[in-house]
Amino acid sequence: MKPSTALAICVAFCCPDAYGGELVFQSEIVQGALILATAAPGAVVLVDGRTVQVDDTGGFVFGLGRDHSPNLVVEAQFNDGTSAQRTLMVRQRHYPEQHIDNLPSRMVTPPAEVRERIIREAKNVRAARSHSSNANHVRGILIWPVSGAITGIYGSRRVLNGEPRAPHYGIDIAAPLGAPVQTMATGIVRLASELYLSGNTVVVDHGNGVTSSYLHMQDISVKENEMISQGDVIGHVGATGRATGPHLDWRINWFEVRLDPELVAGPRSETGTSTN
Repeated sequence: MKPSTALAICVAFCCPDAYGGELVFQSEIVQGALILATAAPGAVVLVDGRTVQVDDTGGFVFGLGRDHSPNLVVEAQFNDGTSAQRTLMVRQRHYPEQHIDNLPSRMVTPPAEVRERIIREAKNVRAARSHSSNANHVRGILIWPVSGAITGIYGSRRVLNGEPRAPHYGIDIAAPLGAPVQTMATGIVRLASELYLSGNTVVVDHGNGVTSSYLHMQDISVKENEMISQGDVIGHVGATGRATGPHLDWRINWFEVRLDPELVAGPRSETGTSTN
């Protein structure tokens, strides 16, 4: 989208409501995005009927999934008794197909004896992503966790050893084995564990339901419930779990909604930080 178009979106929905309320959207409304927005202190905000946290300044965030419908409804109830409702158009995306071959058959179709483990681990990951603290560490410049070539993109339809599977919900970054992996923003480690499919995995809670996840690492350098700062090393690039070579699978969620890290953090600069 051209900058002028994005600006037009913001202008169109930044104006005060006719009844005194105000809703401001600072992000492009597109599938896979984390939307930064502002209402007013004390406002009650619903996104597609779901109540979201609003901070002391009136700020709130929410995520749009890979396949979000073309329409988005945001409602706000203000302290003075007025209300506002906006119906926004969500830009739809088209996703490529990616074929990955030469995976061990047990990783494409896990044997029966490990399926209970996979189900248990998936439940633990969902729990790690369910926190709803008041911290808001994603409003600001974010950094990419590692440098390297992007070998897998968000939303791509995966075909593993010729068999169609679920879409890919992260960015795969190829990097040398043992390269340090940094956290994109300050937060609390909610999960630090070796998992069957994703190998050595860390999930960091950045507040307001936003988490980042780092998969397939060689090792883990942090502990659960540890407070870490942006840029801290949380592990090193590896090839654990379902992986064909050293890389980092980097993911970002808003609760259970899977987001596009490149949209959230912005294109990578030469220093590794976002260009947002």
